[in-house]
Amino acid sequence: MTKNILILPGDGIGPEIVAEAIKVLEHLRATAGLAIALDEAPVGGAAIDATGEPLPEATLALARQADAVLLGAVGGPKWEPLPIAIRPEKGLLGLRNQLGLFANLRPAILYPQLADASSLKPELVAGLDILIVRELTGGIYFGQPRGVTTLEDGTRQGRNTLIYHESEIRRICRVAFHAARKRNKRVCSVDKANVLECTELWRQIATEVGADYPDVTLSHMYVDNAAMQLVREPKQFDVLVTTNMFGDILSDAAAMLTGSIGMLPSASLDETGKGMYEPIHGSAPDIAGQNLANPLATILSVAMMLRHTLDQPAAAERIERAVSDVLDQGLRTPDILSPGMYRVGTAEMGDAVVAALNKGP
Repeated sequence: MTKNILILPGDGIGPEIVAEAIKVLEHLRATAGLAIALDEAPVGGAAIDATGEPLPEATLALARQADAVLLGAVGGPKWEPLPIAIRPEKGLLGLRNQLGLFANLRPAILYPQLADASSLKPELVAGLDILIVRELTGGIYFGQPRGVTTLEDGTRQGRNTLIYHESEIRRICRVAFHAARKRNKRVCSVDKANVLECTELWRQIATEVGADYPDVTLSHMYVDNAAMQLVREPKQFDVLVTTNMFGDILSDAAAMLTGSIGMLPSASLDETGKGMYEPIHGSAPDIAGQNLANPLATILSVAMMLRHTLDQPAAAERIERAVSDVLDQGLRTPDILSPGMYRVGTAEMGDAVVAALNKGP
């Protein structure tokens, strides 16, 4: 059965990196019989320019109909003067919310070829393989009330609300424990239970869920300590599960352990396994259109799509082997370039991955 994939290039480097991921999909369709149909729509700043809205109804309708969504990136300084309610990022948050994409999986894996590109000593990161499970549709990013108000004395006050229902905590914790069972059977739940009642509840619920997984070891850690431990001893972690905001921050910190944020894919899944796939980096408008962006995170996001939503694990493994192969060849975009390696651009890296796929089974 043909699977429908919606392509959302977005803003900044989004169109460039997505173009390279499409090369990979098209190659698999032509050579491996991958039964897919591709559609495309605007989101973020591109959608604002075209329709006045960051998430047009037509785009949302196509996303709901699709089996999977591939997103580039959204945002940029061009749209920062706009009110928060209609900035590009609202398109991304709207997709997550409207599609029920509550579970964000963010692997932080260090390819051995990039050990020298990590900001930490090789002995601290060699063999690094962490999975951050981030709750994606609740917490302070969505909580009400929110906004900026003017008080009686004329001063302004900003407010955002951190709120979680226990059902939201239970379902994301189950995702983390289920993932840990397929890995090294360790879950670290990250909170700030010493000062935030909402995350005190998070800790209680995580403990309750953990009782249903006696084969998985559960630990708890305050988010400030977790940030320190990611830098101090990152390999102590297997699966981390945490709130929307904490996961947003910690996953970017973990990215630098792997050499570049340009290497890390992500999956955002609903209760049925339908998902939106995207690199965790932003739109990088400062390098947009210059053939400098690293497309590997987006290409690896396609591998996650094939594994988690399209049920094509063999194709996913082919892509991952191809990425490893191009790194073995010494090919590097500027963000992961080190002495003695060969600098290539966005398009050249995508072409190299397709060439490596041709060599595979």
